[in-house]
Amino acid sequence: MRFIATGDWQLGMTAHFLSAEARPRYQRARLDAIRRIGELAAEREAAFVLVCGDVFESNQLDRAIVARTFDVLNDFTVPVVLLPGNHDPLDASSIYDSQAFVARQPAEVTVLRDSTPFEVVPGVEIVGAPWFSKRPLSDLVASATADLAEVAPGSVRIIAGHGAVSSLDPDRESLATIDEANLRHILDSGRAQFIALGDRHATYSVTDRIWYPGSPEVTSRREDDPGNVLLVDIESESHVVSVEKIPVGQWTFTVIEAGVDSDDDVSALEARLAAIPDKDRTAVWLVLTGTLSTAAKARLDEVLDHAGDLFALVSLWERHSDIAVVAADEDFAGLGLSGYLQESLDELADRAAGDDASASTAQDALGLLYRFARSGA
Repeated sequence: MRFIATGDWQLGMTAHFLSAEARPRYQRARLDAIRRIGELAAEREAAFVLVCGDVFESNQLDRAIVARTFDVLNDFTVPVVLLPGNHDPLDASSIYDSQAFVARQPAEVTVLRDSTPFEVVPGVEIVGAPWFSKRPLSDLVASATADLAEVAPGSVRIIAGHGAVSSLDPDRESLATIDEANLRHILDSGRAQFIALGDRHATYSVTDRIWYPGSPEVTSRREDDPGNVLLVDIESESHVVSVEKIPVGQWTFTVIEAGVDSDDDVSALEARLAAIPDKDRTAVWLVLTGTLSTAAKARLDEVLDHAGDLFALVSLWERHSDIAVVAADEDFAGLGLSGYLQESLDELADRAAGDDASASTAQDALGLLYRFARSGA
């Protein structure tokens, strides 16, 4: 028996950090990733697709997002099972009870609304642990599996949960942390053959039979292995499990760290950015440290401005960056400054050399003055 495990689709994610131009492309890419999951299920002859929580970004979404989701899911050739998570819990405002969802829910799409074993295909059942609020007061997976009997011979049982397992250093104030020892006991006692979990957006193997598939499209610069789904094979008689990680995402979020202490360093950063493929689907956060002359800093600004036109995002991660600017006399020699401009230069140079809060502002202003004077030369 073969199925696809995925999770954390978070359809409707706003991605506020992206530009207004890039944001719609990113939202479309998330739907495209879901479409690729359906195609993959057909190509690899998977029996069904299991989504382990956070199908939607929230319970308050425009109905068009639900409609577009169903438009994609209608093309799936296998059943799709959805588990409500912390972003889309089964609370009073649940998106799963909205008119937009209920009126057009495809016949092959099932929402796990409780922990009653659901036979998704003959001989295979899923036991889900749906969220009913954003702050559960207990381990939902433990509650959902407390009374499970041993799996009948020739059958397969899968547990679908959402949240952080105890070994992943979760929020210590959360009462919903999933007890990993209990998960292992469930498997060892033959009460299930596989446990698929959502909430962690990067693919991660807790054990050979407990997995986080991760989000099918990257959502954060902190994710170390996003953009995948899991193709899971479980032998019905021996219950031997094999898991294959398959990439489906198209976007990349990356952090680039570089020292910039010279014009050559700026050129090296420029080349490094130029070598990145698929720039319109890549968001870059820069961690830059060093000391530059005004001329070199102005060139760095030009490099970043140009990169910003090509990439989905190029952002200086201010909290981790530290670039000092030194106003060297040779930077402005030959620019023909006089009168008010020369007076401004002298004043800014004095302030930029200081160590108070205005020094950084003065350094930025020097760069602007340099670029302005050079463009008019």
